[in-house]
Amino acid sequence: MGGQTARSPEFVQSLERGLAVIRAFDAEHPQLTLSDVARRTGLTRAAARRFLLTLVELGYVHTDGRLFSLRARILALGYAYLSGLGLPEIAQPHMEALVAQVHESCSVSVLDGDEVVYVARVPTRRIMTVGISVGTRFPAYATSMGRVLLAAQPADRLDDYLATARLHQLTRRTVTDPAKLRAVLTKIAAQGYAIVDQELEEGLRSLAAPIHGPHGSVVAAVNLSAHASRGSFELIRRELLPPLLATARRIEEDLRGA
Repeated sequence: MGGQTARSPEFVQSLERGLAVIRAFDAEHPQLTLSDVARRTGLTRAAARRFLLTLVELGYVHTDGRLFSLRARILALGYAYLSGLGLPEIAQPHMEALVAQVHESCSVSVLDGDEVVYVARVPTRRIMTVGISVGTRFPAYATSMGRVLLAAQPADRLDDYLATARLHQLTRRTVTDPAKLRAVLTKIAAQGYAIVDQELEEGLRSLAAPIHGPHGSVVAAVNLSAHASRGSFELIRRELLPPLLATARRIEEDLRGA
């Protein structure tokens, strides 16, 4: 075996190779050619091509014919991993401390296709007409957490999203023009947080920050929701954004140590 650890009879080498293809993509290499994948995995070009095209057919990888990149559906696998690490349990005490400090509801969500899915929540009082609990879904484009998560996507995946997503007018303030939404997401990516002012529901303002995983990529988002009656848009930003960003950093620190 040349020093290589002996494999058990149950070891499935094709699964190992398929996972190696997925791991070839990272924050520094969001787009790869077939040759790139073969080189980074040690596979032959023919084998790399078969694995990539299988992942394309399953919806986990996108290709324009030359470049390959992971699609948002891969986050379903990432969420299974985070569940094993206990992301909700890791985040919960930090969320509770934040809610006790600012007296507003706090949630954590992940991106699933065109929607955000709530995976943890600490409420204070009900400020929406729709009740929110773990498992609740909302369209990503109209939520602060969704925008943080969309802003972190590679360019080709974001292009796909903006070309296909149905941007409905949920309130009179909702951004429904793809070009305007792209500009909003570009700003969010640069500043590191999102603020949504009554675009999902009238009277509801929310702020969100990204949660980076151990390898630096954005794996989830954390937010605070406040009723517009709390104060002006600028006042809410000034009072709530600093503690929210600090909470996101503390969750990230615990994730790195998990």
